[in-house]
Amino acid sequence: MTRLLTLFAMLLSLAAMTAPARAESYDNVVQAELRPGWRLPNGDHMAALHLRLAPGWKTYWRSPGEAGIPPEFQWRGTRNTRAITPQWPAPVVFWQSGMRSIGYKGELVLPLRVSLKDARGDARLSGVVDIGICKDVCMPHRVRVSVDLPAKATRPDPVIAAALANLPFPGAEAGVRGVSCRIAPAKKGVGLEVAIDMPRGTGREETVIETPDPALWVADPDTGWSGGRLVARTTVRHASGGAIALDRSALRITVLGGSMPVEIKGCTG
Repeated sequence: MTRLLTLFAMLLSLAAMTAPARAESYDNVVQAELRPGWRLPNGDHMAALHLRLAPGWKTYWRSPGEAGIPPEFQWRGTRNTRAITPQWPAPVVFWQSGMRSIGYKGELVLPLRVSLKDARGDARLSGVVDIGICKDVCMPHRVRVSVDLPAKATRPDPVIAAALANLPFPGAEAGVRGVSCRIAPAKKGVGLEVAIDMPRGTGREETVIETPDPALWVADPDTGWSGGRLVARTTVRHASGGAIALDRSALRITVLGGSMPVEIKGCTG
């Protein structure tokens, strides 16, 4: 409900904007292109969506927080593609008017791993990407992009390679020794406490908890150190307000703001 109210408020802000402001947002704020990348040894192709934003503007991560707009991809018009998987670089946490959002400021290079039907042939990547962009106001924005993916392109693109180097570290590589989850009844949902046994970081850590079920909404966690562990407490609700089936092994927990970005998959009871 909180997210729906936030998005509604964003749309009202967009409707209230003057025509010159809307023209600026579409003409000058975002430049978008697909980088053609290179063919990988296993036959996949590594491309990237490259967004350049005007000074002071930002866009959002896959899980943008209560104050953000999640990106959506519609890859229509592709050729010789089987699956397209974004590889998300570590984002940063923004605070505005007491609300948290998660994303990228100024520029985003989003690597796209493309699985092909015929690894020996050329391919084409084409589609529409709906994103949210924010400065003093937030608004939805649509970009149309396309690029050919030549089979003979084997030299890595250093811009994409740099983005891949900024992916969050897996838990094991970051020194995570264990993750436990506790679930308890809560008003209009369930309470979830995640305790991460990992090396102590900066004390400014933020966590994001995601579930594979799009009908489940996870509130922005309250995160802090307790007893040598990083503890995140949140509430999980169903979009319909009904009962919740929460698979703890399928949770994805991302730690930001610490010594290094960390992504953890699953937790025990």
